[in-house]
Amino acid sequence: MDNDMFGHVNNVNYYSYFDTIINQFLIEQGGFEPLTSSQIGFIVESSCRYLSPVSYPEKLVGGLRIGKIGNSSVNYEVGIFKEHGDTASAVGNLTHVFVDRHTHQPTPIKGKMRQAMLSAMVSVED
Repeated sequence: MDNDMFGHVNNVNYYSYFDTIINQFLIEQGGFEPLTSSQIGFIVESSCRYLSPVSYPEKLVGGLRIGKIGNSSVNYEVGIFKEHGDTASAVGNLTHVFVDRHTHQPTPIKGKMRQAMLSAMVSVED
């Protein structure tokens, strides 16, 4: 599954990269415990723009920033870069809604998780 029949990483794999980048951020920066946290995140919307192909075994680097944070939702902006490149090969926008683990009802993003998201938020000036 590394490369598709055209010799580059297949588009579907980028969503797996995005998921890994977001989850690593939530665990390392937000204190998220995947098996025990009282709230979990559901991806409710996602998109990806493919800008240039990559091929295995090229090394990749992921970047993440928070575009918008609401009461129970957050919009992630994710980029995939070749290891020594400064231009993204793909960029994604994904929205998580955080819900109670058991009831699946939306719950506010609080505490360390919200602080981590706020610290990763960017403001765009005109």
